[in-house]
Amino acid sequence: MNTKRWIAIVAAVALLGISIVINSAFALFQNSFGTGVDELMGATETGFSENVIEAGDFNKRIAVMNVDGVIQDTGEAASLFGAAGYNHQAFMEQLELVGEDDSVKAVVLKVNSPGGGVVESAEIYDKIKEIQKNTEKPIYVSMGATAASGGYYISAPADKIFVSPETLTGSLGVIMQSVNYGELAERYGVDFVTIKSGPYKDIMSPTRDMTPEEEAILQEMLNDSYESFVDVIAEGRDMTEEQVKQVADGRIMNGRQAVEADLADDFGYDEDVIAALQKDFDLAGAEVFEYGANQGLGSLFSMKVNSLFGADMESQMIAKLLTEHSAPRMMYLYGEK
Repeated sequence: MNTKRWIAIVAAVALLGISIVINSAFALFQNSFGTGVDELMGATETGFSENVIEAGDFNKRIAVMNVDGVIQDTGEAASLFGAAGYNHQAFMEQLELVGEDDSVKAVVLKVNSPGGGVVESAEIYDKIKEIQKNTEKPIYVSMGATAASGGYYISAPADKIFVSPETLTGSLGVIMQSVNYGELAERYGVDFVTIKSGPYKDIMSPTRDMTPEEEAILQEMLNDSYESFVDVIAEGRDMTEEQVKQVADGRIMNGRQAVEADLADDFGYDEDVIAALQKDFDLAGAEVFEYGANQGLGSLFSMKVNSLFGADMESQMIAKLLTEHSAPRMMYLYGEK
């Protein structure tokens, strides 16, 4: 191992230690002085700031909500080695606020996501359906550069879906992946010892080939999730199961193709979607706002560390291996995690 790699490893380990210390100290600080910190950081009583996009009538407001990034629950705080991205817990809390706030008359959901976890996508979908049922608030979706797989799943129940002609969408289906490095390990003399209580306890092990029986077990699980996905689209888009399955084969498509396949309603960017919502539901003059998250000291520190080490791709990869230990799971996801 050359000097550069040793330096990268030492730097990654050091940063991991610093991250643990900073996060622990900040958590203690928040627990001890939580109310004061929130006030200093400009938080509202809900814990989220409200950034006004268009000033207007406060009694009839349009909430703009953002799903930006992979839809997965990685915890509240961003990793030291990664920029703050989609925060599942925060987004679910924002949906709860939208449902309870009588001043919010409509929602624009901005989706820029390749999808994500099956469970997290279903949680968002269920909450959107609950809001629609209990409040009858209209929800329009504005798809960004990418709104595929789980990104489409959470969009399906919307009253209208708007795309750019070049939006990357589709990829309707389920995927489960793992890496098999058994042959590589064998080449270097690495032997894996596994003691298990049943024949399938190490299913999808990265150290060996999968058996046909194991593959059949997993395929049955994926088929169930796929059928649920098809049902969600069929209900949301008023399509038959057969119509959905004609395009729900994993293919990716652009915005033009999505409109032609009845998976989207019209073309438009964020401002067009807001204007359409105002026109369709007599919300001219409504205040338009979006929720903003307050950045804690940990997030600010993370930004500084990324700025310092961002150019060192090798140290980032090593840090990722040190801090992420994710088991294979079913995903509504286009592309790699």
